Amino acid sequence: MSRIPQNLTMGVIIGNRGFFPSYLVAEAREQATALFARLGINTIMLDETQTELGGVETRQDAKICAELFRAHRDDIHGVVVLLPNFGDEKAVAETLRLSGLNVPVLIQAEEDNLDKMGLATRRDSFCGKISLCNNMRQYGIPFTLTTQHVCALSGEVFEKDLRRFEQICRVVSSMRGVRVGAIGARPAGFNTVRYSEKLLERLGIAVETLDLSEVFTRVKQLRDDDIRVDEKRRLLLDNADASGIPADKIVTMAKLFVVISEWVIANDIDTTAIQCWTSLQENLGINVCSIMSIMSGQLMPSACEVDVMGALSMYALASSNMSPASIADWNNNFGDDRDKCVLFHCGNFAAASLEDPHMGTADIMKSGNLTYFRLSTDDLTGEIKAYVGEGQSVDDPLDTVGCRAVIQVPHLENLLAWICRNGFEHHVAMNHSASAEILQEAFTRYLGVSTYLHR
Repeated sequence: MSRIPQNLTMGVIIGNRGFFPSYLVAEAREQATALFARLGINTIMLDETQTELGGVETRQDAKICAELFRAHRDDIHGVVVLLPNFGDEKAVAETLRLSGLNVPVLIQAEEDNLDKMGLATRRDSFCGKISLCNNMRQYGIPFTLTTQHVCALSGEVFEKDLRRFEQICRVVSSMRGVRVGAIGARPAGFNTVRYSEKLLERLGIAVETLDLSEVFTRVKQLRDDDIRVDEKRRLLLDNADASGIPADKIVTMAKLFVVISEWVIANDIDTTAIQCWTSLQENLGINVCSIMSIMSGQLMPSACEVDVMGALSMYALASSNMSPASIADWNNNFGDDRDKCVLFHCGNFAAASLEDPHMGTADIMKSGNLTYFRLSTDDLTGEIKAYVGEGQSVDDPLDTVGCRAVIQVPHLENLLAWICRNGFEHHVAMNHSASAEILQEAFTRYLGVSTYLHR
């Protein structure tokens, strides 16, 4: 089962400053409670009995709120700071510092109304947000801004920002402590998928390995009538049209699926990279593409050719929008159209992304929005780096085999030149979404991975 969290929990801080109308704090708390409940987001926040109106203004308020957050630190995926008035920038920043949380932070400031600018009704949140951000930077606490400097808590702009922030939190939470399974050795001809386990470890990412010889031994030990084999066989048949595949080959695929799945569960693996050729074909007489397709559809993505960084890229994409991701080669030009190209791979695409999935000869990807993303470890500089961007999967005809997509990317030639100059691999992860800015924010601001956003 995928470890990507579906239902998120947010810590909520409501800032206050006594010089300004305090009733605005109670109003913000009421609006926030209704909004988060409607969006299905759990909240951890002070109530009126713990501090005045449930706001944070003093050092004592900060300690109380921080203690509340510490008690729920394993549940909190992000923190939302609301400024219904100017707020106390020091108290909010100290709350975050004292809590010990290391999660994304979103800062919202309420807008003033021109007919409510008297001392009894004005907010000055516009100014207070600048002061808070200044303190956050001094404290070394990264944060995310709303689309507009100030916006109504009950408005459409903030609701969209909150949804976007939810995705950022999901990516950050998923990538911290992720465990990758590397099954088999890297194909000898693919230096391009080399990577540094030590750099990944610095980011808290673990790599577990499994030799194919162990896989083959376990496959041979399984009986054809094993109930586990039948369960996986049914999954394979449900995933794609397999009418052209011999029944005994489907059974062998199912056995391989059982071995991989049980190893994944036993080792708490989140995403896998598999030596998909040529040893599997020579020893078992089958391909692993359909198994990888199913795992990717279950949000436990699987990359070809032991491309560990590709698997992590797929996992990040899937976590951003809970949508299956696939991996492909930047493979072919598309005639003379320099903003279009062909993404291609043998047959590992998630079935949900294909028009008519079937085993044997794979299908073309559905048209629609497309986000592409690639992580890479760079031993020469000792850093992990990434690029991300958006485009379109288009329905232009293409007479070829395999899983493929014709995609259109603005200024594609510039992107390809950038990829080449910066030493990125020929593989790229992709899915149907518009998640580029979310991934760029999550990795650059919170995960410490410099991420180029192509526009």
